[in-house]
Amino acid sequence: MPIISKISVQKHNKDRYSIFTDSGRGEEYAFSVDEDVLIKYQLKKGMELDDFGVTEMLFQDDIRKAYNMSINYLAHRMRSEAEVRTHLKKKEVAEPVIKEAIHKLHDLKFLNDEDFALAYVRTQINTTDKGAEVMKRELKEKGIRPDIISKVVDEVSFDDQLEKAIKLSEKYALKNKKDSSRILKQKIEQMLQRKGYAFPIIRAALEQTEVEKEDDSEMDALRYQGEKLHNKHVKLPAREYRQKMKMALYRKGFPMELIDEFINEKENED
Repeated sequence: MPIISKISVQKHNKDRYSIFTDSGRGEEYAFSVDEDVLIKYQLKKGMELDDFGVTEMLFQDDIRKAYNMSINYLAHRMRSEAEVRTHLKKKEVAEPVIKEAIHKLHDLKFLNDEDFALAYVRTQINTTDKGAEVMKRELKEKGIRPDIISKVVDEVSFDDQLEKAIKLSEKYALKNKKDSSRILKQKIEQMLQRKGYAFPIIRAALEQTEVEKEDDSEMDALRYQGEKLHNKHVKLPAREYRQKMKMALYRKGFPMELIDEFINEKENED
């Protein structure tokens, strides 16, 4: 059986040791191990090695390497267990090794999906305008269990969500004031849905946002939209012009009485 003839610290990694053995044919490099593995198995010069023992040491060393990879990955920010697993798989770490490394990370409190999810939700609340539904979807994509997702997203209060939804709605309404009231309402609903707000919050936000315009404001918006359509269709025969203008402006959400008023204005100009 091979006997350890020399143990030396690796030049470029002071935490790893190169093990040299002699099986009667002279000294040769055998394998390398992490310092923790060296200490655990009390490796020293003159120790006799067997195949089973070496296999076990190398397995433990692989676990240690996977653990160190994970710690480096976690150093940048908190991660879910699924994210760490995916990272190790990309590094071509074997599944049994990943399992043991993950277990070690849990034991040493470096991994906790509930803590991760809670921190993630609080960060999103404080730094983004995302709604709870988007947060749920993103946590699911990060491999968080449904029961944990439900528990941590309860941290997002209805009032906080509503306050953000109202601000978003008011900002959007101001930016799109040239749209008809009906289209503006639809667009705000769609925007809030995309951002992950639930329907009760969307309804409450719309109730507190000035979406419905006074007739004068609605007519101003119609004239803005109508002028562009008029320039496009003005050369058509009168009957076809009226038909296309009515259809286009109605699709944009304007009431028929205001559409007729605008078309009459344009025809009287001519």
